[in-house]
Amino acid sequence: MKRVLIIDALNMYLRAYIVNPSISTHGQPIGGLKGSIGILQKLVRDTKPDNVVICWDGPNGSMKRKIIDKNYKEGRKPIRLNRAFHNLSEDEETTNKVWQQARLIDYLNEMPIIQTMIPEIEADDVISYVTQMPHYKGWQKIIVSNDKDFFQLCDDETVLMRPVKKELLNKNRIIEQTGVHPTNMALARAIIGDASDNLPGIKGVGFATVAKRLDFLSEEKAYTIEEVIEHCEHAESKLKFFPNIVEGKGLIEHNYKMMQLYSPQMSFQSKMVVKEAVENFEFTFNKTEIIRMMRDDGFGELNLEDLKTHMNKIVRECS
Repeated sequence: MKRVLIIDALNMYLRAYIVNPSISTHGQPIGGLKGSIGILQKLVRDTKPDNVVICWDGPNGSMKRKIIDKNYKEGRKPIRLNRAFHNLSEDEETTNKVWQQARLIDYLNEMPIIQTMIPEIEADDVISYVTQMPHYKGWQKIIVSNDKDFFQLCDDETVLMRPVKKELLNKNRIIEQTGVHPTNMALARAIIGDASDNLPGIKGVGFATVAKRLDFLSEEKAYTIEEVIEHCEHAESKLKFFPNIVEGKGLIEHNYKMMQLYSPQMSFQSKMVVKEAVENFEFTFNKTEIIRMMRDDGFGELNLEDLKTHMNKIVRECS
């Protein structure tokens, strides 16, 4: 079975940016850039993919969901360098962070890696669309992200790699961990809420409660909000959980609209941009340019042999 690696780009980059302490020979932080390339090198060494697709949030990527909920993702703390030895001001740090991200995109453009960045579209929706593309039917699809939003996309062909947790989740592992089948995951999370996206759920309800009180959500059948509400209306138990679900129907519907990735929030035109990028990509690996860029950016030592070997393999097999 062929394999495609589908990477949540910002999730990867920010993880490297925060924890990697690398400083260039010019004295500037380059942990986000150097760390991301190191992460990519390990990923291709461990998974040996036939294709790599890296998905970025587009400019104003959250706009569609912010139209629905103006408080979406509000209250998040700014991402800061997690080290004591740098002396950058907040403005200098922001400039450096943006430069590292843009420079990473430049590096990836010299590799046989498909990148997407669609205006007003979040990477989550693009990743969902890529997993559903006929082009990748019959391929194993490995989503790389720490985001629980992708639990809902796992099926017979799609798995989720969560680097921070060091776990690879297929649909059976997700059911074991949460008590909820991926086909019902968006519904369960709509009930629970997502604090990281500023989407409150039904108070006091987590996966354990949902799995116990709504145990049918572990089934492969995709249940609707209406079916859950009907079940709770007729529940004989006196537990507050059931009337709370009924009373919270509007909140659950709102959260579901924000969270579900089964139908990506993408226009036909946006889907065609991704389809074109995937199906007509020219696979090349410009080692000479990458080495020049590394020298200019003051990388110091970084062994790229693993990455070079596998990138060249992708070029040979896809050209």
